[in-house]
Amino acid sequence: MNEKKARRTIQPVRLKPGVKAGEIAEAGPQKTSSVSTSMVRGKVLIFWDAKQPGKKLDAIDTDQITPAKYCVSETLEELDKNWKEGAFRYLMPDFRERVQRGETFLIAGDRFAIGSSREMSPAGLKAVAEEVSLEMVVVCADNMGDIFRRNALNLGLHVVQCEAAVTDARDGDEMSFDPVTRRLVNATQNKSYDPTTLTPKEDEIRRSGGIFVLGRREFPATVGSPPEIDWPDPSTARRLTTTEQIVWAHRVDKKASVKPGETLRVYADLLPASDGTAPFAIHTFNQITGGNTIYPRQAAIANDHFVFTGKDSDQKQWALGQEFAELHDISKPYYATPGDGIFHFYFPEQGLILPGQFIPGADSHSRAYGAYGAVGFAVGSTTLGFGWSTGYVYFTLANARRVLLTGKLQPWVSGKDIVLKLLERWGAAQSRGMSVEFVDDQLQLPMSYRNTIANMMAEGEAQNGIFAADDVTDAWYRDNGINDLPYPRIVPGEDAHYDITETFDLGSVVPMIARPFSPDNAFPAEDIAKERVTFDKAFIGSCTNGSYDDLLQAALVIRAARENGHEKVPQPFIIYPGSGGVKSSIERAEPRLSGESIADVFRSVGGVIRDSWCGVCFGQGEDALKKGERAVTSFNRNWQNRMGVGGEGYLASPAVVASSAMLGYMAPPSELGLEWEPELYEV
Repeated sequence: MNEKKARRTIQPVRLKPGVKAGEIAEAGPQKTSSVSTSMVRGKVLIFWDAKQPGKKLDAIDTDQITPAKYCVSETLEELDKNWKEGAFRYLMPDFRERVQRGETFLIAGDRFAIGSSREMSPAGLKAVAEEVSLEMVVVCADNMGDIFRRNALNLGLHVVQCEAAVTDARDGDEMSFDPVTRRLVNATQNKSYDPTTLTPKEDEIRRSGGIFVLGRREFPATVGSPPEIDWPDPSTARRLTTTEQIVWAHRVDKKASVKPGETLRVYADLLPASDGTAPFAIHTFNQITGGNTIYPRQAAIANDHFVFTGKDSDQKQWALGQEFAELHDISKPYYATPGDGIFHFYFPEQGLILPGQFIPGADSHSRAYGAYGAVGFAVGSTTLGFGWSTGYVYFTLANARRVLLTGKLQPWVSGKDIVLKLLERWGAAQSRGMSVEFVDDQLQLPMSYRNTIANMMAEGEAQNGIFAADDVTDAWYRDNGINDLPYPRIVPGEDAHYDITETFDLGSVVPMIARPFSPDNAFPAEDIAKERVTFDKAFIGSCTNGSYDDLLQAALVIRAARENGHEKVPQPFIIYPGSGGVKSSIERAEPRLSGESIADVFRSVGGVIRDSWCGVCFGQGEDALKKGERAVTSFNRNWQNRMGVGGEGYLASPAVVASSAMLGYMAPPSELGLEWEPELYEV
């Protein structure tokens, strides 16, 4: 393989031609504003759980707040037009009307706004109320989606976490919120509440008026401050987790304390966006910097969400990022054109993701970078645009959780089965928003498995999931022709503190399938096989399982099934490679397939290979599920309406999807009569 030079990490600011650093510093902060101090009043709008009368609805995800088709922005001037129209379009069709008649206190249960980084959700909710000069207050139980919460604070949307207020609220109640003290009052019931407190920096962002104001205030000083990365000495490192050591090294303020609950400014090695999240990040960058003073820092954009739909509106959306890239000389590999790949695969392939890095990505599955020994976590577009402007982001460190992966992998078990079983074990609480460190004690999980596990820490509601760099990591980089790694190998400190340490026996994991409408709704595939659950479509690929090794394992199952007499798939079988590079590589002869290519094996049974993009994983394109359709997929989410309005998604590993595709019902490879032989099927 050709040698690839690892991209050197954090660069100093680059000024636009004709711009002088002194001029920016002398100009100082732009005019600032602050949050209104006027009392906010309104009636409650409660999301009730239709399946449990009298209970507020838990786990409302951002796909339900802003369905994918309404995430499109055709111009920077009208970013929120579709966001307002799409707010709770399917979950509560009359939401906009109800808010604008005064029901401005949104009441929901636990784990509100989990899921994707789409900042369209808080921005759309805020804009719906502001259309008629009202203010919205979101009131939910103690847990809230961390990305949504940060996005709301950045935008000035009032968010209140208070389980007692949620429990007490009834239809028709009148409430008030004091934006200064954050005290909440239910006037109808004559009760007052003090919600979960914010960190001092979070409260400062809120009080200042949001991320635009903060960015304008801090931007001038960053122009003359080159980034510095300093790794902890051995005695300090001994007390820190892998994530904490990386954060420690990347601190802007070298005296800042690195401990859970602290909000710090942290330099970013890469600040990637998709075509879906880039427009609002561009708007933020322009608002903070003026748009023509500096080149965006550490910026990367991949066109992977709205690129092959054939819709004019979608083309206008990704064209915004294209124009921005041309204006600021962002080129490959930092700018990925349609078909180059999903950015969680493309950027690692290009040597942009490296062990020891700190990477805030404007997509929830940016957690995938933890597979490579980096701190990958998800942010919204405004945080990303702030980072493009300053070179750093604000980061509140979560409590640490360690998962010791012990035991020996069982037949047909892959990373997808491991993470589905882990999510099933964690249950409704999931990871509790913690920073999760995985320890592969036998070094038996290949990078493709680690990628799946770290990627789906988004569904596990973790701040990040990380595998400390080890021999498996180094081997992956060598195999990809990347030998020049800029940072030292970081391992967890011997005295590092973890709030939870759990042992996860890989020997107890079997092939799994997750039923709708949650990845943690997982069951042994052999049990589901007994029910003969049929489907309309089978999908393999996505940012979760779209690597060469993922597709090879599926092809090995299909070839064996073909030799056992299964000649054609009975239902549409569609493959989404993780990147354009993977799509090209699966056309080459593969020795483990006796010289056939992976692509030829798929096509021999009726499989169809698409371009590399997110597509049906979030309900876009020609393959999106229609009402009443069911699919078995290797994707990461099977939430309601996720893969198409009215459709149902089941989640499984590439091997299980492959065997299901051949059988016509959901089942593991053993159902085909295949006996596990590591030398034949292991990757």
